[in-house]
Amino acid sequence: MAVLGGAAGSGHWFSALALGVTLLKCLLIPTYHSTDFEVHRNWLAITYSLPVSQWYYEATSEWTLDYPPFFAWFEYVLSHVAKYFDEEMLNVKNLNYSSPMTLLFQRFSVIFTDALFVYAVHECCKCIDGKKAGKELTEKPKFILSVILLWNFGLLIVDHIHFQYNGFLFGLMLLSIARLFQKRHVEGAFLFAALLHFKHIYLYVAPAYGIYLLRSYCFTASKPDGSVRWNSFSFVRVLSLGLTVLLVSALSLGPFLALNQLPQVFSRLFPFKRGLCHAYWAPNFWALYNALDKLLSVIGLNDEWFGSAVPTHSPSLSDTLGNTHLHLDCHSGPRGFLRCLILCALSSFMFGWHVHEKAILLAVLPMSLLSVEKAGDASIFLILTTTGHYSLFPLLFTAPELPIKILLMLLFTIYSISSLKTLFRKEKPLFNWMETFYLLGLGPLEVCCEFIFPLTSWRLKYPFIPLLLTSVYCAVGIMYAWFRLYVSVLTGPPVSKTKKQ
Repeated sequence: MAVLGGAAGSGHWFSALALGVTLLKCLLIPTYHSTDFEVHRNWLAITYSLPVSQWYYEATSEWTLDYPPFFAWFEYVLSHVAKYFDEEMLNVKNLNYSSPMTLLFQRFSVIFTDALFVYAVHECCKCIDGKKAGKELTEKPKFILSVILLWNFGLLIVDHIHFQYNGFLFGLMLLSIARLFQKRHVEGAFLFAALLHFKHIYLYVAPAYGIYLLRSYCFTASKPDGSVRWNSFSFVRVLSLGLTVLLVSALSLGPFLALNQLPQVFSRLFPFKRGLCHAYWAPNFWALYNALDKLLSVIGLNDEWFGSAVPTHSPSLSDTLGNTHLHLDCHSGPRGFLRCLILCALSSFMFGWHVHEKAILLAVLPMSLLSVEKAGDASIFLILTTTGHYSLFPLLFTAPELPIKILLMLLFTIYSISSLKTLFRKEKPLFNWMETFYLLGLGPLEVCCEFIFPLTSWRLKYPFIPLLLTSVYCAVGIMYAWFRLYVSVLTGPPVSKTKKQ
């Protein structure tokens, strides 16, 4: 606290938070890393040693390049730095290659590119309503938001232990959101368009961007009741948005269009031959569906009526289920857009095709911005974040990382709950008895999965049980948070009662 006190006095508390979490990331360098480490090493090798025309055809490794072209060029740039660390990592035929210098380079490349995420958090803090600010630094909404974003437990373990490059990607998304709050619409559109060409999972939230920009930028005036004035439509603004998106797409896809390789690129980006569920069920609707289906078959009920109803459906149906919620309260300003963006992300997570558990961060991080402004949103955020973060525990399955993940999650969760309770102490409690009981249940679940189950005879015959219990239990909490957020959007105050933004 002395450090924060000094930082507050000099106005540099944000820098202190950013530096602190960077030091923590450095301490995590020697920890376990997943196969994603080899995935990105292989992509470094592909983009460094092969011509562009072979990037999306190369298949020496099973970890083929399946991200959009901007990310491929990102790997290309990194590879030209990587050669000064260990050039052997850039050999396509060196499958599963690892060395101390390779480890250092890849870990530090994630830490370095997180600078964009730090900047985006700083910009988002400017968009927060500070009316609830307390006298103490630690009670200010901007300080609390900075901590729960910069020190986000899920992002820490996924990027800096498990290993991925989500930090700078979420930085692009948060920065685009901040620009829309600041009414810099074209810049926000440009950043989001670029983000889509780095990682296509963000297509889940594209409907929110498209409709909000059309409603709030292309139409320049509204009626007193919030409905659009149709004669205020601006073709110039539509053209500026269209040219922005077209320019970004041309830069990304143009070289592959010239090579007549777009079908090959898209076949890598959208491998619909994969099944409905990932090997470890993401904690969503399909986890609950599959668990119920399995239970019915185990107890001997005829499940043909149940088991054949949905699993054979197409990805397009999943996407439809994931986006039927779209109720964009555009007249409520950028905060209405943000709420609907989160619903897009969360609905796609709940009903999407072949969803990974890490995709929950797509809803958790933007939800952080709402959590420091309204008590109801803070409650939803805490339930969503706690259950969503716990669902990531199976990513770190090695013994040395067990105390790390438990300690980091406890610290983050305790801070988030205590700080938001303090911020909204004059309002009703953030949790009712049922929600409190559910969240406390994560403790016994962890004890059962990590400490008791490995001692039983079932660990050999039914090794999947801890994963199943984790997925199903967390799916209940995430679906509950999704339902509460959905209701809050549908039952929000009319435009005449909303604050003009």
